[in-house]
Amino acid sequence: MVFERQIRYYYLRFIRLRGEPHELALGMAFGVFTGMMPIMPFQIAVAVTLALLFKSSKIAAALGTWISNPLNWYFIYYYNFKLGAIILRLPEQTPIFSSVLTAIQSGEESLVIVGKILGAGGIGLAAFLIGGLVMGTVAAIPCYFIFLSIFRYLKTWRKIKKEV
Repeated sequence: MVFERQIRYYYLRFIRLRGEPHELALGMAFGVFTGMMPIMPFQIAVAVTLALLFKSSKIAAALGTWISNPLNWYFIYYYNFKLGAIILRLPEQTPIFSSVLTAIQSGEESLVIVGKILGAGGIGLAAFLIGGLVMGTVAAIPCYFIFLSIFRYLKTWRKIKKEV
């Protein structure tokens, strides 16, 4: 019951977002982009900063970061590192990579996980960040176009609803 209520709350917040479809979709894309980055406690701050710089929706940017959540951190960070390791030609399994994934699996605090990523050393940190940049870009581009059409539809729907 509580879970359904939370879903309804966020659904209504999403539906009630105001602004031009381009601004809202761009904000959402910035949120998704930063949500794919291994900067867990700073994702919203970075997304909102990007939204400010590019004059897009700050609220949509903050909402977009929720693509990254406790249910999928493991998978996102796993593929961030794997992709970054392939690009940098690093060995697939390293002790630091294993310790980060173990921390995520055991549900440690986000600052502990970020500390382990930062403690990975320059090349390990680079693998996480490069993988996150690639995954964030790959996710954000289609996200922009998908949400642009959704927000255009919502704008039309609101206009029709207002006229009736």
